[in-house]
Amino acid sequence: MGLAATLDPIHSNPLDRVERLAERREWTLDRPSNDELLMSVEGGWCALSLSLTWREDLESLLVACTFELKVPEKRRDEMARLIAAMNAQLVHGHFEFWDKDGSILFRDSLLLAGGAEANDAQCEGLIRLAVDCCQRYYPAVQFVIWAGHTADQALDSALLETHGEA
Repeated sequence: MGLAATLDPIHSNPLDRVERLAERREWTLDRPSNDELLMSVEGGWCALSLSLTWREDLESLLVACTFELKVPEKRRDEMARLIAAMNAQLVHGHFEFWDKDGSILFRDSLLLAGGAEANDAQCEGLIRLAVDCCQRYYPAVQFVIWAGHTADQALDSALLETHGEA
């Protein structure tokens, strides 16, 4: 038996903290089970669906954020290239493209090994990172799906930063 098993830490569920944060910010949420929380977030470009899951066995709070869209079959190869290019730019988390149904999601996690307790800033940071990444890359996704751009063209167009005032 390992040391972790003999200590038998008592974990508080970080989803309780996330639920309190969501209520204070008036985010739409549903708690279908003790280990799962679902939220809808309106962003600048699109509505996003977030799923937060507490995995006590992994001592991790997992977040998955999905776009409300499906990639048409004829654009899926280029979307796979775009997802790879987007992931190469990320420091935390990653995008996944599910070719079978054409869906795109962003995943990340907060590791709370050794009985660590999540705080408000960590939980909010995990959610904010997922939403911000999805909002940042949403235009590139749209450029590939609807404008027929290549992955490189879509990233160049979507991530163009303007300076100054018009």
